[in-house]
Amino acid sequence: MMTQQIGNLASKVVNRWAWWQAALQNPDGIGRGELTVSEAQPEQGYYRVRRKGGDWEPVAIFYPEGSNQLVAYRDGREVSDVNGLWVWACRNPVTFDAYERAMSGEGWADEPERAPTMGDNSGEADPFDAIKIELLGEVEQAREFIKEQITSKESADKAGIWATRIRNLRKRAKAEHQIEKRPHLEAGRAVDDKWRELTDLAESVVDDLKKALEPYLREQRRIEQERARKAAEEAERQRRAAQQATDEEARIKALQAAQEAERNAQAKSAQAGRTGAKVSIRIQKVGRVTDYQKAAATLVEMKHPDMIKMIDTLASRAAKAGMPFAGMEIKQEETVA
Repeated sequence: MMTQQIGNLASKVVNRWAWWQAALQNPDGIGRGELTVSEAQPEQGYYRVRRKGGDWEPVAIFYPEGSNQLVAYRDGREVSDVNGLWVWACRNPVTFDAYERAMSGEGWADEPERAPTMGDNSGEADPFDAIKIELLGEVEQAREFIKEQITSKESADKAGIWATRIRNLRKRAKAEHQIEKRPHLEAGRAVDDKWRELTDLAESVVDDLKKALEPYLREQRRIEQERARKAAEEAERQRRAAQQATDEEARIKALQAAQEAERNAQAKSAQAGRTGAKVSIRIQKVGRVTDYQKAAATLVEMKHPDMIKMIDTLASRAAKAGMPFAGMEIKQEETVA
């Protein structure tokens, strides 16, 4: 009879720390097998959760002595939603010693100390000064830390955390930069909008005037080219006359006439307006591609920097899309993200 009573009592004694102890031994197994996670069944133990954009906070979930009702504390403050906190914290079990260390304000062994900031009144300070002080502190500590080789998981975790902290400070700096710059950009756009009405109107009318002048200037250019052509023909005729002249005086006159005609054979530009306000037809060189394949091959052979850069850019895009093209290959490169 006594044996049966002892057996019944033993069956009621449950190790409420079993799940947490197993999770400490095998954190990668959380969520599977004996470490199944259920929101409806929080497990007693010590954990930690990270405040958004901040540090880890210690969590304790346990049954008070003589009670069958779970309680939960986060950073020393009681939490009413035990189930919600449990689901968030369960994948980060910590030892009781680590919990006690964090509760005493000594932080976490795998978490580097935060650099000094401007304190509780930092929100009232200039954002540039606040971020600068915090960033310089983090940078100083991080640079001192990486002087030693990283050889342990604890050191590796600290390095990763520092990289995240400094990256977040960079994001904050870029965000504050945009906030401070925005009024200047808006003021600049307002000035642009104010003057754009006048400059656009002037440009539009100038274009209209040029278009109106174009037929006239083209006709004047045709007339000038015709005159120059006739002058060239006259120069040629006078040269032949000089060659056929029988006396020296006639030959000299013919050569002089040929030289004058050659000078007149130079076509002048068709213009409109006066000095300082002229409009004319200008001849400019414009390259037009007649064979893109040959043109591309020639530029590659020349190792034209713009062409090489464009091909590299297109190759990177193709690699990201997993769609290589002829003449390239996709390689995997390891980077620390």
